[in-house]
Amino acid sequence: MARSLRKAYSTIVEDHFPARMELCFGEGSERRTLVYEKVTWPDPDGRPKGLRYGENPDQEAAMYRLVDGAAPIDGVPMVAPGQGLVTDARLLRSGKHPGKINMTDIDAALLVLRYLTERPACAIIKHNNPCGVAQGASIEEAFTRALEADMVAAFGGAVVLGRPCDRSTAEAIGRGFVEVVAAPSYEPGAVEILEQRKSLRVVEVPGMARLAEFRDLRFVELKSLMDGGLVVQTSFVARPRTGRDLALAEARRGSETVRIARPPTDAEIDDLLFGWYVEAGVTSNSVLYVRDGATVAIGTGEQDRVGVARIARDKAYRNAAERVARTEHGKPLDELDREAREAVEARVRESNGGLKGARMVSDAFFPFPDGLRVGLTEGVTAVVQPGGSLNDAAAIDACNEVGATMVFTGQRSFKH
Repeated sequence: MARSLRKAYSTIVEDHFPARMELCFGEGSERRTLVYEKVTWPDPDGRPKGLRYGENPDQEAAMYRLVDGAAPIDGVPMVAPGQGLVTDARLLRSGKHPGKINMTDIDAALLVLRYLTERPACAIIKHNNPCGVAQGASIEEAFTRALEADMVAAFGGAVVLGRPCDRSTAEAIGRGFVEVVAAPSYEPGAVEILEQRKSLRVVEVPGMARLAEFRDLRFVELKSLMDGGLVVQTSFVARPRTGRDLALAEARRGSETVRIARPPTDAEIDDLLFGWYVEAGVTSNSVLYVRDGATVAIGTGEQDRVGVARIARDKAYRNAAERVARTEHGKPLDELDREAREAVEARVRESNGGLKGARMVSDAFFPFPDGLRVGLTEGVTAVVQPGGSLNDAAAIDACNEVGATMVFTGQRSFKH
């Protein structure tokens, strides 16, 4: 059974989806139709093939690009035909034909990177969630910082670069194991370096050169229900663009107005905006910690906000310990001898896993200050959250007690 499943992983499932697809909205003169065509790439024998399979090897799947039609909602800026990103990607080298998760991982990265185009940035994605996201002075530095944010989760992930991949970045990527590398282009020699990794998919996404154009554009999202029904919504767009779009936290408590005592510094504002953009790509409920333009730890997909704040906190300690062990000792933490492991863990405790001086990001308000205090206790100095809880005043009190600042976006960032 195990042997047959391993074979299934490398098999391209023949899908029976049509070559073209149309989605029609409205009737008569109000009718709007979006037209799609199936995306294929050459298989090892040069034959055009679509997705290898869906989420699992026994699921047929197809990916379609938008080729014609008008936006179904008047007055809403939406992606138009001819603005392809992942659906116009070129498969430069394929260790294995791409499947659904490979391509949606790239897309999940672009949902974040569209807000981070001013500086070199990298997002490493696993199961459509960021493992690490970072900016840097160069694309190699951005990749290295994103990798070191969570070196365990990044194993087997998708590395998506916001700048052309150069030789030094390709060499850095090639020292580990990833499933996919995607970039707007590749400088001479970079693909040849990456080709040395047997199973690696090397993907070129030329549309990333105009990724900033997608910051305010929406698209139609479809959620299929078990009975064949559909839920349709417009996609999420992060609202804050500058520090002026972040409101200093304040709330009413009876006849009293409770305000945050300290405004954020410029460095804190930069990180709070960065964190809110990363949050747009994280499955809810989520809490993450960031610092200096890089993620420290990301907690995803939990049912309660206290729990996910604790999970992210615990991951911060683990991430920091693994980073020290692997970069300074050349081994995973668990492979160090007891003395070395204890020394690494002691160093990590001194910085609270890198959380001292970090910023805390929450995709929804804190219903009670207990989840917020998870980060504040570790030394978080600034918090960004939507606001709007009946207990916002208590959350403001918790920040003021330790000299932390907090801002509200006035916008929730759920993603399911």
